[in-house]
Amino acid sequence: MQSTPPARVIQVAVPRPLHSVYDYMVPDELDVPEPGARVEVPFGRSRTIGICTSNQVTSPHAKLKAITALLDTTPLVNAELMELAHWMTRYYHYPLGEVLSTILPVAARRGQAAELKPADCWQTTANAPAERARKQTELYAYIQAHPGISGEAVVEAGFTRALLRKLINQGHIEPGIPPLPTPQTGPAPNAEQQHALDAISARGDGFTAFLLDGITGSGKTEVYLQAMAPIIASGRQALVLVPEIGLTPQTVGRFQARFPRTGVLHSDLTDVARYQTWLRCQNGELDVLVGTRSAVFTPFKSLGIVVVDEEHDSSYKQQEGLRYSARDIAVKRAHELKVPLVLGSATPALESLHNARQGRYQHLHLTERAGGAALPSYHVIDMRGETQTDGISNPLVHVIKRHLSAGNQVLVFLNRRGFAPTLLCSACGWQAQCSDCDAKLTMHTRPPQLVCHHCGLRFQTPATCDACGQAALMPVGIGTQRSEAGLAKLFPEVPIYRIDRDTTRSNTALEARFDTINQGASCIMIGTQMLAKGHHFPDVTLVVVLNADAGFLSPDFRAPERTAQIIVQVAGRAGRAEKPGEVWIQSFQPDSPALTQLISEGYAGFAEKALAERQLAGLPPWNPMAMLRAEATAGEDAVRFLNTCKQQLTAARITSDPAAGGAGPSVSVFGPVAAPLARQANRTRYQLMVLADNRQHLHHALDHLQPPRSPGNLRWSIDVDPYDGL
Repeated sequence: MQSTPPARVIQVAVPRPLHSVYDYMVPDELDVPEPGARVEVPFGRSRTIGICTSNQVTSPHAKLKAITALLDTTPLVNAELMELAHWMTRYYHYPLGEVLSTILPVAARRGQAAELKPADCWQTTANAPAERARKQTELYAYIQAHPGISGEAVVEAGFTRALLRKLINQGHIEPGIPPLPTPQTGPAPNAEQQHALDAISARGDGFTAFLLDGITGSGKTEVYLQAMAPIIASGRQALVLVPEIGLTPQTVGRFQARFPRTGVLHSDLTDVARYQTWLRCQNGELDVLVGTRSAVFTPFKSLGIVVVDEEHDSSYKQQEGLRYSARDIAVKRAHELKVPLVLGSATPALESLHNARQGRYQHLHLTERAGGAALPSYHVIDMRGETQTDGISNPLVHVIKRHLSAGNQVLVFLNRRGFAPTLLCSACGWQAQCSDCDAKLTMHTRPPQLVCHHCGLRFQTPATCDACGQAALMPVGIGTQRSEAGLAKLFPEVPIYRIDRDTTRSNTALEARFDTINQGASCIMIGTQMLAKGHHFPDVTLVVVLNADAGFLSPDFRAPERTAQIIVQVAGRAGRAEKPGEVWIQSFQPDSPALTQLISEGYAGFAEKALAERQLAGLPPWNPMAMLRAEATAGEDAVRFLNTCKQQLTAARITSDPAAGGAGPSVSVFGPVAAPLARQANRTRYQLMVLADNRQHLHHALDHLQPPRSPGNLRWSIDVDPYDGL
C-alpha cells in the first residue's frame, strides 16, 4: 500500500451491510473509472465487485489499496439510477453498496461484461455451401427462405444445432434481424376509456400520477396500450410492471401484438437472458419492457411512461434484504424523469386512494366492463351448522352442478395449500408441530408428508400419535389438496385442475394449464391466489370462495384490506364474456360488517370505511410507519438489541422537542413484542413498531439510529412502509 494523489483516488460502494463507501487508488495502468462503473477491489481477505460512486476525492486516506480491475469503460449504472440508489439508501436506511447490488442484474454483479450478444437469429451470406454437402445445402436453403429465423425454430424444423454451428463457422450464415410482425390495432375505446386516455394525453410532457381505478374486466390494459402508443411512436420507451410471472404470458402477448419490440423480465429467465434484456433496454433496442418487481430498476435510453398494473399487489413489496416497494420506486422514477405514471387496479391500495384524495394522484374511473359484460352477482352461504364435504357445503354442491350442467367452468378459491393445516390426535389432542418453528405442520397427501410452510422442513406422516401412541390421527381444516379430493368425489366426470405452488412451479407449466382450460370444456379449477390475478377465463360463470373469514379476523390491521382485495379480484374472474357470472362465498360469520359492506357497497365502500378507521387509529396511510425486526437464537438478545434501538429513537424525539429548540417531531415507538410467528427456523423473532405524524419526522428518528454491536448470530432489519402490519 502507498500514498497516492487525489486525482487517482476513487470512492467505491461494496455489496456489504456497511453504510460507508471506501477510498481506493487507481493504478497507472488503468483508466480512472467514471461514477457508475464496476470495479474489482480487495476487501478484507477477499475480492469483490463494487461500484465507483465518485472520482473526485479531495481528502483520501493516507494509505490505500488499489483496485484490481476496471470492468466498465462507461458507467453501467447511469446517473439517473445512481441518484435513485442514493435516494433509496436514505429512504430505506440501507447501505448504498447493497442497494446498488440490488439494482444490478445477477450476471452484472458477478462481473459479466456489459456486451450485447447477437440474437440467436440467422440469415444467409453470399458464400453458399458446396452442393455435395447435402445437409448444409438444405439448411442454407431453409434459412434463405426464412431470413431472421431463430436457432430454436431451425431445430424445430428438424435440423441440429451442430449443423447450424458448422454453417456459422464456415461463413455460410451470419447473425440476422428477427422479422417483426405487423403491429395490430386495438379496438375503439368506450366512453370511459376515452375519458381516461384524454386525461393522460392532456398532461403532455412532465410527471403526473394517474390512479386508474377500474373494475375487473373494464379494459384497463387497453387504456395502457393506447396511452403508450403515441409515446412509443415518438421514439420513447415504456415500462410496464406486473405483479406475478404467471401474468406475463398473457400480458406480454397483448403488448407484443401491439408493440413488436417488447421485452420481458421475470425470475423464470436465466441470469444471462435477464442481463441481455437489461442492456437492450439501456441502448434503446426495446420499445416496451414488461416485468415483475425488479424490472423497476432497468435503465432506459428514453423512458416516456411507466405503468404499474395491479398496483395494490403484495408482490411489489420485497420482503427480504432491501425491503423496497416496486410501486413506490416506480412513482419516484417517473417523478424524477418527468414522465407520466399510470397505477391500475380494480382494488387500489388504501395508500393510493389516500394519495388520490390528497390530490397527489389524478383519480380515473372505469365502472363498466368492456364489451358490455355484466358484473357478477354475490351470494353468501351461512356455514353455521351446514353439512359439508371437504369444505364444500351442500347448497354449494347444487350451485356448482347447475353451472357445470350448462357447460360452463367453475373456479374455486382457497388460499391455503396442502391437504389440511393441522394433523390432530382425537384421543389426546396432540397436534403435529414443526420442530424449528412455532407453527403447525401442514398435512400433504401427494406426496404424503407433513410440511412446515414457514421454514420448509418436511417430515414423514406418522401412523400413530407421537404423544399417546394411538392410531387416532385426523386431518383438521381444509387445503387445496383436500378440496380437490372432495370435488373429485362429488363430480367424478368433470376435469379438475388444481393450481397452486405445489402443482405449478414454472411459468411454462402455468401457461400450458391455462391453455387447456381456455379451450372451453366444462371443468373445475381449484387454487390459491395464483388464480385470482388478472387472468381471463371467458367460460367461467361461477366463482366460489370457500373461506372468507380468516383475513377479516386477523389482528394485522392490513389483513381486512388484503382479504377484500383478493375476494374482489377472484370474483372478477366470473362472467367476463357474454355469459353472466355468480360469486358464492362460504362464511361462518355471514354478518361480519366488513364482508357485508364489501358485498353491499363494493370495494369503494369498504375502502372508504377502512380509511376512516385507519385515520382514527393513527395508522398508515395517515401516519407513516417503520418496523424494526430482530432475530437471534436466544430471544433475549433480540429483545436487548431492540430496547437499545427504542432508547435511541425516543432520545431523538426528545432532542427535537420544541422546548429544546427543535422541530418537535411526533414519533411513537411500540414494543419490542414477539413477532406473530415468534420462532422460525430455530430463531426467535421480535419487532419494534415506529409511527410518526409525517415522513420527515419518521426519517429524522431513523437517521439517529446507531444500532449497538450485536451478537454474531443476531440479524436485524429496518422495514419502512411494511406490508405486514404486525
